[in-house]
Amino acid sequence: MAAGGSETARIAVWDVPTRLFHWLLAGLIVFAWWTAENGHLDWHKQAGSAIAGLLVFRLWWGLFGGSTARFADFLRGPGTIWAYLSGKDAKGSIGHNPLGALSVMALLLTTLVVVVAGLFSVDTDGLESGPLAYLVDYDSGRLASKIHGYGFEALEILIGLHIVAILFYGVFKRQPLIAAMIHGQKPAKTGQSPMKRGGVLSLLVGLVLGGAVAAGLIYLSGKS
Repeated sequence: MAAGGSETARIAVWDVPTRLFHWLLAGLIVFAWWTAENGHLDWHKQAGSAIAGLLVFRLWWGLFGGSTARFADFLRGPGTIWAYLSGKDAKGSIGHNPLGALSVMALLLTTLVVVVAGLFSVDTDGLESGPLAYLVDYDSGRLASKIHGYGFEALEILIGLHIVAILFYGVFKRQPLIAAMIHGQKPAKTGQSPMKRGGVLSLLVGLVLGGAVAAGLIYLSGKS
């Protein structure tokens, strides 16, 4: 074993719920884009409803889930981010590094804005609308539609930057981020401990909340 905190073994870093959320969200965003581009608006609304349910689950899991999934574990202030950029944070983090944390939050918040705006969106002729559009007037629905469109453009940029960053860390820093999000493990450095898994009750509550939101919105989407 080399000095200086060399890799010694693999440790658990991402739990199953976090990994499933990650890949389901990625797949549903791609599907939502495809349905919008090809005019399958019924499927588009159902995809958006499912994404809303996923986001509700992730917000819950970010408070009560596994240690590396919790926002308190990876959200850091400017000082920590600067230390990381300056190379002073040699030990790093078992989960997201400070820049990765910013990327994750930007993606989550932008996706949240896109989804919420989509729920209230109304098209130009008022024939197609989001499942909650009946709660707002036409002008507000049109504004929500514009936010929905511009927000998705911003999301595309963030996704592109996210992919570039993953490739950079994989090629130049030899950090297998994609593999870790598949099997949940990563090479450990001296002194690092594995993640602490979330409780079964917390998981069940999160699944019920997310599932209820998704099911309710899908039902309303069928009526809009």
